[in-house]
Amino acid sequence: MSLLVAALGALSFLFGVIAENKKPAAGIPITGKGVVICKYPADATVVLGFLSVAFLIASTVAGYFSLFYPYKGKSVPQSAMFRSTSFLIFFNIALFTGGLAAALLLWPTITEQLHLSRNVHHNMETACPTAKTGLLGGGAFVSLDSALFWLVALMLAANVREDYFDEMESKLAVDDSAAADYVEPSVLKGSA
Repeated sequence: MSLLVAALGALSFLFGVIAENKKPAAGIPITGKGVVICKYPADATVVLGFLSVAFLIASTVAGYFSLFYPYKGKSVPQSAMFRSTSFLIFFNIALFTGGLAAALLLWPTITEQLHLSRNVHHNMETACPTAKTGLLGGGAFVSLDSALFWLVALMLAANVREDYFDEMESKLAVDDSAAADYVEPSVLKGSA
């Protein structure tokens, strides 16, 4: 699962960086009768931005479900997972960075889509803007960070699983030894 989370996170990063690099600086204003029509060069910024978001979501979902997936037929209760402070911290950081990356990737992607579809302006002074520069690249890096935090959370979940099963084995051993040491009181032996 860690390879899947890492691969999806890397693809999200890659598509986000390429989308940032392919984004045009501005459109070309064409003046008409009382309107300005913005012509933008053909580019794949919007498609690459949405692909980056899709792979980010896939990475986050894979990371989340792999934390609580029962390995080797044994599952650990979520309450046991969240008792570990380090796991709880990295789990929350991974969720937060995933949400932040989604916001940083979606904002310029949707803005760029709106600029491309609403390209007729009645303001004769319009400069044919594009989405803010740097947001897609920043979102791509935060997306990669999110995948790395999911990987750290996966490693911490493995430690929590190990500790949980060791604790359960020691409790069973104590219970078995207590049962073996149990002596039935003589008062109860003849009554029934």
